Amino acid sequence: SEEHSAYMNWDYPEDKERIMKGVIPGGEKVIVLDEIHKYKEWRNTLKGLYDKNKSKTSFLVTGSARLDYYRRGGDSLVGRYYFYRLHPLSLYEIETSPSLSNLEQLLEFGGFPEMYLGKDKKEWKRWQKERISGVVKDDLLSLEQVKEVSQIELLAHMLISRIGSLLSINSLREDLKASHEAVSRWVSILENVYYCYRISPFGLEKIKAIKKDQKLYLWDWSPCENEGIRFENLVASNLLKFCHFHEDTQGVKMELRFIRDKEKREIDFVVIKDDEPLFAVECKSGDRNLSKHIPYFAKRTKIPVFYQTHKGESWNILSEHRAEIIPFTKLCAEVLKV
Repeated sequence: SEEHSAYMNWDYPEDKERIMKGVIPGGEKVIVLDEIHKYKEWRNTLKGLYDKNKSKTSFLVTGSARLDYYRRGGDSLVGRYYFYRLHPLSLYEIETSPSLSNLEQLLEFGGFPEMYLGKDKKEWKRWQKERISGVVKDDLLSLEQVKEVSQIELLAHMLISRIGSLLSINSLREDLKASHEAVSRWVSILENVYYCYRISPFGLEKIKAIKKDQKLYLWDWSPCENEGIRFENLVASNLLKFCHFHEDTQGVKMELRFIRDKEKREIDFVVIKDDEPLFAVECKSGDRNLSKHIPYFAKRTKIPVFYQTHKGESWNILSEHRAEIIPFTKLCAEVLKV
């Protein structure tokens, strides 16, 4: 609650004054400091608070993409914190035994809590209209020395139609009438403010895999009009959350990649732990037939299991191909669990 004494927000004048003086509520086991990174001296202030109170109080520091940026500068907090990436809501987070209704609502409203919990289509449309020009622009202006804000806004809208595709900077460059270097930098900026992310191909010895092209997805999948692509983006985001959760909590190296060879045979995703594949995931709208690419790659790789996931209800294990045709609701409840 905003009124709880353990919650302090830099944007509140009373809290701002206390934070600047290094004064925190007594008797609290956990103090939440929200948006404190807006304060120029936040690292040293937090270091002092931590060093003085570490035996009796823990600190939870929250903020936007700017916090991720600002935490990297300086070394005053080294060894004093763990960093966690906070994702949009996942299906398992909504319900540990999710229903098809849960999935449909998450697809429609996205994983940002305000929109998912509100489930108001009118508010969702208004929020979408303001998101790029508001939240993204605010972070752009505060994090990057950017003069081409309108061009980056246009790029952000254009990327919606590129979800799940191999991202061509040249194609974007032609549409935006800008240089390859500029567009590449703009995409990286949008990644830095958590608007989009890219995943790389997974190279395999026994197939002629592509090595450089990347696929693009958005942190908010709900604007995508194509239902199949929107579902693929939702699956990608849940898998990325699975990877980041295990990295941030267990310290292991996790990656989300995809498989595609030069003959355009593809598996949408492969989850990798410490450079070894854990499992692969293929997204399908139907729940009956196994993708012909799964048996092909099963014969040529050591990937332990291939999940072909869908929005339906049927669940079929195909041991000869190390494959399962599995509802996404079950994949989240049985495998992902984040």
